[in-house]
Amino acid sequence: MDAAIETALALTDDAPFAQRVVDITTRGARSQQLRRIEIWFHNVDGEVYITGTPGARSWYANLLAHPEFTFHLKHEVRADLPATATAIIDPQERTEVLSAIVDGIDAIYSGRASRPEFAPVEEWIDRSPLVRVNFN
Repeated sequence: MDAAIETALALTDDAPFAQRVVDITTRGARSQQLRRIEIWFHNVDGEVYITGTPGARSWYANLLAHPEFTFHLKHEVRADLPATATAIIDPQERTEVLSAIVDGIDAIYSGRASRPEFAPVEEWIDRSPLVRVNFN
């Protein structure tokens, strides 16, 4: 993988908001149509993850049905990366990864006047979609 892409995916603690925002293109679980959405990604211990606030998400249903997708870097580094999603369902792994992600989100918003309200980490662990991104 290109060094610039590896750097973009590494997400240092001081990475700007924009670097965390990517698009993903999934195949619709029922429609089979390609769907492109904007979403944040997270790097935990060198692994790339996608999650969302607690609740059902169509992108997650799409990835469960069709794990192959495209991960689009779109800011300082631009690249369309073929990837495969692996759903994280093991309770211990979900706890470790989502705790790290929520801590990271808290750190991003620390000290900002406009801070969104997020669900407690326990709710993320119980109800949030979570996939590891494996680059092909």
